[in-house]
Amino acid sequence: MSADEQALRAEREQRREVREANRARLRAEAKDAVDRADTGGRPRRGARRSATPRAKLPTVPLALDEPEVAINRLVGAERAPTYVKALGAASQAFARERYHDARRLLAPALKAVPEVAEVAELQGLIQYRLGNWKAAADQLERFRVLTGTAEQHPVLADCYRALQRYGDVDELWDELRAASPSAELVTEGRIVTAGALADQSDLTGAVELLEKGWTRPKRPKTHHLRRAYALADLYERNGRAPRARELFRWIESNDAAFGDVGDRVASL
Repeated sequence: MSADEQALRAEREQRREVREANRARLRAEAKDAVDRADTGGRPRRGARRSATPRAKLPTVPLALDEPEVAINRLVGAERAPTYVKALGAASQAFARERYHDARRLLAPALKAVPEVAEVAELQGLIQYRLGNWKAAADQLERFRVLTGTAEQHPVLADCYRALQRYGDVDELWDELRAASPSAELVTEGRIVTAGALADQSDLTGAVELLEKGWTRPKRPKTHHLRRAYALADLYERNGRAPRARELFRWIESNDAAFGDVGDRVASL
């Protein structure tokens, strides 16, 4: 392998690592999704229980080119480096939590090659971070179609939850369960869906969803702790303080620095 080929491979690997870090960071936000629950009563005016019509996911995710290859195919070798550079710069700004800069840097690629999956995905995640739920959902729906995957379903469902489009949350949850991309992603989708039930004052249903199949692992991973935290929070809000206290203490025993778990234990 030549030096140029080695450098290109290293650059691609670095970009792949940035994308994975971005996805992990966004998925981690789902642990806080339950905090947006509206406990004041029935769903507010404008809540939608019907789902937006969407084609089913394919049984196998679509085979995609690397973004550099896809961009080159769409705009040609002469123009492609401009948009590859824009995507890379926007990804780095996003990783540094400079979301307005990331949106600005991505704009040329978004205009020229919106059908590249990584461009749609990154724009969706940027808009999500900025709290622009509708814009984020539009881009993540595009990512879903372009890739045929459920990789960003927890984030997409959380956008619809914020928009009170509860039918879409339910449909995406069903799709995520069927696809089962990973235990972590399914857990995040479960947390978001439970939060949506809580938004609609169905605390019992939210608790049942998080309790279903739940056991305390001997060596819990972060997504186990996130699920336990959301469940303990719902226990407390549902008037089951002893269960909440017990579960918060279990989280604290495994990770005393997890969120505000120490304060939650002390308050119960």
